Parts: sequence; structure tokens; C-alpha cells
Amino acid sequence: MDNEQTIVNCPTCRKPVIWGEESPYRPFCSKRCQLIDLGEWADEEKRIPSQTDINDSEKWSEEDER
Repeated sequence: MDNEQTIVNCPTCRKPVIWGEESPYRPFCSKRCQLIDLGEWADEEKRIPSQTDINDSEKWSEEDER
């Protein structure tokens, strides 16, 4: 097995992070960077693009329509 360590950049601050057990917040370098990223998702600054957007005003349901 390789002894090479995989190193990634923290998505928030770009600091190098070792991808392993010694980095509990991976891919983030710290809890702080992890929470900053979570806040960006919660504030809808980040989103996963889709081909169709559903507006809050549109009526939709997850229930089966029969």
C-alpha cells in the first residue's frame, strides 16, 4: 500500500488539508471553515444547479397524485 498522503485544499480558505484520520473536518481545515461553508448553504449563497427551478410560489407536492 502507498504511504503517500492525499492533500486537498480547504474549500473555504484554501489551506492544505491532509485527507486522513488526523483531519476530522476534512475536506475543511477546521470547524470554523466547516461552519462558514454550512452558513453559505443555509443562506442560499451556494446551491446545486438544476435544469428546472421550482419557485416557492409554485404549488408542488411530494405526495402521489392519483
